[in-house]
Amino acid sequence: MILPFLPASNLFFPVGFVIAERVLYMPSMGFCLLVAYGFHLLSERWSRKMTWCCLGVLLLTHSIKTYHRNADWESEYSIFMSGLKVNQRNAKLFNNVGHALESEGRFEEALQFFHKAVSVQEDDVGAHINVGRTYNHLKMFKEAEQAYLKAKSLLPKAKPGESYQARIAPNHLNVFLNLANLISKNATRLEEADLLYRQAISMRSDYTQAYINRGDILIKLNRTKEAQEVYERALLYDSTNPDIYYNLGVVFLEQGKASQALAYLDKALEFDPEHEQALLNSAILLQELGRPELRKIARERLLKLLAKDETNERVHFNLGMLAMDDRNTDEAENWFRRAVHLKQDFRSALFNLALLLADDHRPLEAAPFLNQLVKYHPDHIKGLILLGDIYINNIKDLDAAENCYKRILQLDPVNIQGLHNLCVVYVERGKLLQAQDCLAHAHDLAPGEEYIGRHLQIVQTRINRLRQSPDGNREKEIAFAEYDPTEFGGSSVNSDHELAQGEQRAPLPQQEQVQQQQQQQLPLNPLPVQRNDDPVFLESESTNNPQTYAAVSDASVEESSNSGSSAVSSSSSNSDSSRTHRSEGSSSYHHPHPSQHLHRPATIGQDLDDPSSGMS
Repeated sequence: MILPFLPASNLFFPVGFVIAERVLYMPSMGFCLLVAYGFHLLSERWSRKMTWCCLGVLLLTHSIKTYHRNADWESEYSIFMSGLKVNQRNAKLFNNVGHALESEGRFEEALQFFHKAVSVQEDDVGAHINVGRTYNHLKMFKEAEQAYLKAKSLLPKAKPGESYQARIAPNHLNVFLNLANLISKNATRLEEADLLYRQAISMRSDYTQAYINRGDILIKLNRTKEAQEVYERALLYDSTNPDIYYNLGVVFLEQGKASQALAYLDKALEFDPEHEQALLNSAILLQELGRPELRKIARERLLKLLAKDETNERVHFNLGMLAMDDRNTDEAENWFRRAVHLKQDFRSALFNLALLLADDHRPLEAAPFLNQLVKYHPDHIKGLILLGDIYINNIKDLDAAENCYKRILQLDPVNIQGLHNLCVVYVERGKLLQAQDCLAHAHDLAPGEEYIGRHLQIVQTRINRLRQSPDGNREKEIAFAEYDPTEFGGSSVNSDHELAQGEQRAPLPQQEQVQQQQQQQLPLNPLPVQRNDDPVFLESESTNNPQTYAAVSDASVEESSNSGSSAVSSSSSNSDSSRTHRSEGSSSYHHPHPSQHLHRPATIGQDLDDPSSGMS
């Protein structure tokens, strides 16, 4: 049992490779038998005392060696470093040390060992994959792509009549997934990524991870029918994979087929009851159906997620929306506050919490949340409108309100609601000429809005009354002071502007005079955030597309990742779907279509790295 081991023992010459200690179990038995046989022979030739002393020395030295060896087994890093002390010409050892450092998040140090593995064995595909993956961790994407391309170039080339499956180690195909995942971060290179996935599938027809990743790319390319076919084919090879069922649910959501989508999400939960994305998005879908018994199931699923992770702000937010559906505003407020506490820039929770407080006649409590909202999201138009409303009606800070509305017009110059409310600020200040220009401009942009024409007529009536008042009237001075005819492009000049130059208006009939006297007593109020004007959606902080699972071979974990059982691939977009409206007397909260509200977290995934880097 010992002799066959001697050529590979490094006793006579270094052989350049390592052997796991478990392989030494049988040779160790032979060694023990040899010691026992030697003890028997020595005890016949020497004194028994001398023989026992020799055996004691042997046991003592081996015990000391075992004790010191235990220190090497303290961690993966220490055991692999002990191997490097013996042999520095083995790429596998350098790869293993790199993996140990990588698992501790020490990517720069790991990269040095992976580079050393490449220098020791330049044709080691796994080492190049490890280099590329580590560069990806370090956000050095150009270098990562070069490393993956180098690994890909080392794969055996195709020959007519030969099968790739027989010539390429299956795990080396991970380079296609790693490279495709990397370049798919660039939306202009999705077709390249799709080609790489197709190449991997052509080399291994049952490569489920490639099917899953390709389906995600096809969804990003808006080729949902092809994505559906790809996922269905993947099920032929892995019919119990919950991620595939989840992705099929996403595809049907993209196609507007909510019932089929819910069926596939439920199927994913059948195979993995803890599937986080399926729990979250199926709960949202159940909520959208609007039936009380389904909302109960949705609540149970969200609470299950909460039990697993109390720091998931989106779960708190959706529980708040369920409470709003049940008209339980106190509970909804509690959930929204928790969501904001967990994520201070959570725009959906901030806006809807402020809206809830404003509806509950607590505008001064709503104002801090709105200020927090516009601090992190200065382009949030609905939040600015609601904040300006509170500044005018409750805080009486016209300067702050004016800044809100002017910010809205910078973002959207034809926003009628913001423009009208700016006109109201001018009226509140008494700057009637400026208000007249403002309302005339709003009327030009929205001639069908009766309230704008009515308010314009009220302002014109006040101006006419002031023109007939004696000079020195303080109200008159304010009304005509600081007038800037160019603020609204000078396009709103009308007969009243001409009166400002000294011309006289023809006398009005008595009936019209009475009407104008009544109108000039009417107050002008800013328009609140509308709710009921049209079907609207709660804003979604993520993208307009639901999340798909993809077996991304590169572990480029980005922010706020909620890990699933396999990798998640996403395309990020920050489109503002905040369209929750409010109008007088309304307290209804509207939900988005599920396909626009589903949570799409950042990319997460398992590491598909060097397949031969472990000790064997």
